[in-house]
Amino acid sequence: MNECEGNDTMKTQTIDYHDGDTLLEGYLADNAETGAPKPAVLVAHDWSGRREFACNAAEKVAEMGYVGFALDMYGKGVYGKDGDIEGNGALMSPFASDRALLRRRINAALQAVRNLPQVDSSRVAAMGYCFGGMCVLELARSGADVKGVISIHGIFAPGNVVNERITAKVLCLHGHDDPMVPPEQVLDFEREMTDASVDWQVHVYGGTMHAFTNPVANNPDFGTVYNETAAIRAYQSITQFLHEIF
Repeated sequence: MNECEGNDTMKTQTIDYHDGDTLLEGYLADNAETGAPKPAVLVAHDWSGRREFACNAAEKVAEMGYVGFALDMYGKGVYGKDGDIEGNGALMSPFASDRALLRRRINAALQAVRNLPQVDSSRVAAMGYCFGGMCVLELARSGADVKGVISIHGIFAPGNVVNERITAKVLCLHGHDDPMVPPEQVLDFEREMTDASVDWQVHVYGGTMHAFTNPVANNPDFGTVYNETAAIRAYQSITQFLHEIF
């Protein structure tokens, strides 16, 4: 499923915004009709685009009492699909290879959220899944003024763009058996964060592969397998981290 249906128990809407000439479409979830501006959490999608999984995650954020915003990296109406390794890879590749483009695109989402009247622009964080984990780490590396970022089975490897001073707190939730992020990449990332004097955490789940929070992930040959126990632990960590930074 590509389009997000919305949730009858909370306020949801799609919001158009731009990165230069590129039209993008975010999905906003807010559990309160009125009140003072609230913290917001950007949700960066996996390599298949801003589909139902990302929108559901934005709704989970709203249930925690924040504004959830499932951002769009690819463009309005541009989606991949489950299991399409070649097609999804083609969508992700331009951003993985051009981190300046990636940073500009996700910073456009940050600006769009900051402009929303229900959002406290001084209290924004970001979380992302798989490719989205790479995106939020690059948001932090861009020096964006966000309270924290959470990479959920994300890609740790940096690109060839020089980092700005990282001010965000960083939490990474990682499966030890993730073939896309081997242990040496984890260690390199930890060194990168330590050298930059970042407040960082890496939670590693044993016996856990890539995409472990996604219930439709069931391809052990590719290394993407849902793990209910790890997913529960991950959301406990997400809840605690957001509580701390906000």
